[in-house]
Amino acid sequence: MEKITVVGSGYVGLVSGTCFSEIGNRVICCDVDPFKIAMLRKGEIPIYEPGLKELVKKNVDADRLFFTSEIGDAIEASDIIYIAVGTPMGDNGEADMRYVHEVARTIGKHLNSYKIIVNKSTVPVGTGEQVRQIIMENRKNRFVQFDVVSNPEFLREGSAIEDCMNMERAVIGATSDKAAKRIADLHAPFRTRIFQTNLESAEMIKYAANAFLATKISFINGIANVCERVGADVTSVAAGMGLDSRIGAKFLQAGIGYGGSCFPKDTFALSYIAEEAGFDFSLLKSVIAANDEQRLVVVDKLKQALGCLEGKKIGVLGLAFKPNTDDMRYAPSLTIIPELVRLGAYVRAYDPIAMQAARNQIAEYYEDFETLEEALEGCDACLILTEWSEIVEMDLARVKQLLTAPIIVDGRNCFSVREMKEREFVYYSVGRPAVTTGSANASAAKTVSL
Repeated sequence: MEKITVVGSGYVGLVSGTCFSEIGNRVICCDVDPFKIAMLRKGEIPIYEPGLKELVKKNVDADRLFFTSEIGDAIEASDIIYIAVGTPMGDNGEADMRYVHEVARTIGKHLNSYKIIVNKSTVPVGTGEQVRQIIMENRKNRFVQFDVVSNPEFLREGSAIEDCMNMERAVIGATSDKAAKRIADLHAPFRTRIFQTNLESAEMIKYAANAFLATKISFINGIANVCERVGADVTSVAAGMGLDSRIGAKFLQAGIGYGGSCFPKDTFALSYIAEEAGFDFSLLKSVIAANDEQRLVVVDKLKQALGCLEGKKIGVLGLAFKPNTDDMRYAPSLTIIPELVRLGAYVRAYDPIAMQAARNQIAEYYEDFETLEEALEGCDACLILTEWSEIVEMDLARVKQLLTAPIIVDGRNCFSVREMKEREFVYYSVGRPAVTTGSANASAAKTVSL
């Protein structure tokens, strides 16, 4: 059993700390926000992640998981200190490192015995050395030793518990073999593949992995836009591409682009890192630009379907950037809904989980409703932005009754083109043939190619 402190009880820190306690370690999760700590002590979870509340309760009841805002005391009581604080994107794309540096200073001031300091946050190359220097400058006893390790996270929101308990790999970057082995042993119960390298390479692996996945998404969206113009179906194209073992099928789902806390921030940060190193990463810049542009293709499709958006009621389904999370960071809805309003539309919105989080950011642009049906009633068209299971499985016959015209613009390709044609919907998706021969009011649909 290891005694672990995780500094930062946000998404990464809370999930990682809880999973470390689940495999038998004593874990203290810390945060400077006393309100968040008070919530956690009462069994309330400040984020939405399936299965997390139950796992937290289980390990709190087993006296393996604890919460505190007394960060110094927690550091002194533990042997392994994980840094899991935010590294938000600055105005120029650079990762904001103030929180990581502050934690390093706190660790230095409370370094009372040998400890392994582990960077879990997504950080630029060179952060491990920065953390080491800051701790050395702030430690009261220069004879107390420590090691710094990079152990980046690879959690997907909505399936983070599964990803952690059944992780594909654990990347461990360290200058000390002793520290690397101890962190590798910590991961042994996860039965995962250990990849050991130096600090700088471990830090780069996280950025490189996310940037590559973002590139796959922007690429398939570009292919989708070409498919629409030449009569191909991007779902068939992606399936055929995915059969090539060199490519693989994952992250080839065409839609309205990526969002969330990782891909947007990490692609900008890597572009900045490259720029500072003297390399113009033009490919990555194109990926970012393509993703920004892709969000608005559904607005163009609504224009095709309705002709003009002035005075039209649009029922928007899904606000979070992906299903099974309430995360609104860089969600496509944050761009699309204000654009609809700018064009004169009236937006009625629904999301099963992210409603409150969305209100905090764009409440002035739309009216929200407690049910999907309420949001769609009397609307001129339905716009799908998040593929929640409730939306994918919605009663299309009922949707047709609720809408004033049977028009759906689907930014996530939730339904088959064949089914929508059989049901006589006017249906626009991404990278697939449009269905413009719906029943009542179908003549309003335009047939001009995007």
